[in-house]
Amino acid sequence: MKLHSLAANIICVLALTGCQGGDVIVIDDNDGANYNPVIHPGTFSSRVDHPLFTLAPGRSWTYEGVNDEGKVERIVIEVTADTKTVMGVSTIVVRDRVWENGEIVEDTLDWFAEDREGNVWYFGEEVNNYEDGVLADHEGSWEAGVNGAKPGIVMKATPTVGDTYRQEFLAGEAEDMGEILATGVTVTTSAGSFDGCIVTEDWTPLDPSVVENKYYCPGVGNMAIEEKVAGAAGRVELVEMKN
Repeated sequence: MKLHSLAANIICVLALTGCQGGDVIVIDDNDGANYNPVIHPGTFSSRVDHPLFTLAPGRSWTYEGVNDEGKVERIVIEVTADTKTVMGVSTIVVRDRVWENGEIVEDTLDWFAEDREGNVWYFGEEVNNYEDGVLADHEGSWEAGVNGAKPGIVMKATPTVGDTYRQEFLAGEAEDMGEILATGVTVTTSAGSFDGCIVTEDWTPLDPSVVENKYYCPGVGNMAIEEKVAGAAGRVELVEMKN
């Protein structure tokens, strides 16, 4: 989830200031009260082809690692052929499933769209949380335009070091933020070695002690590594991708 100079007719926010080196990200918009992205449906498409975040139907990524509870975690992200209209925008539906020690714990549908400037936006998610293999609740679900929820940017058209941004916004429920820490990075996972990657720092004021870094690569078209760097332990990396 990253940012660039956005056209005024796409998003209007106050000044954004960020801090690096593991510090929390500060966005000067009155805790989101002044965050009011203006969405024009005609400027968006469900075709998301950003080289760092490519959502072609049928594409999938599998990640494995150990989470902050010491459990073996497996994540499978699959781009479906489905679309969902949110705030008048046709978004692509992406399925995201998480297993811990072989047991399903989450099955989520995420909604993304790309604007004409090339920024990829996140419009919400439908979350199914499981306990002992049984559906427990839908905590974490939100939809832009409903109950005060607002979309955010997950990948800037041209990520630039120092950019800070909101990836989503529903006060008290969904407040993820991000900052671009580095560009032009080389990343190696068991799935291969990838050049031209970017590194982001992500956190939420809902759990401010936990900070994580994510690595996005053009050879992957999505995240290659996600690792906690403060407040918790845990790391997953790309092990397989299919086009």
